[in-house]
Amino acid sequence: MNTYIPEPIDTSGIDLPDRLKNLTESLAENTHEHWAAQRIADGWTYGPKRDDAAMHNPCLVPYNSLSESEKEYDRLTAMETIKVLVALEYL
Repeated sequence: MNTYIPEPIDTSGIDLPDRLKNLTESLAENTHEHWAAQRIADGWTYGPKRDDAAMHNPCLVPYNSLSESEKEYDRLTAMETIKVLVALEYL
C-alpha cells in the first residue's frame, strides 16, 4: 500500500518579477540538456517512440526540436524552481 502524500512547498501565492520570469526559458533548456546528457550516459538513444526495454526516447533531441508540450513541461519545472527559491528567501 502506498501511503506517500507529496507535500511540495506552496508557491501558489508567488508572482515573479519579470527579471526572474525571463530566466525560465534558459533554465528550461538547461533542464532538458541535463536530462538528455544523463539519459545518453545511461545508454539511452533517440527513438521515434519511447521504448524502455530498448532504451529509446523521442525526446533525445535538442531543446528547440521538442514539441511545445515537452518544452512546457521543462518550463513549468524551471518556473517552480524559481518560485521555491523566492519562497525560501534565497532570491
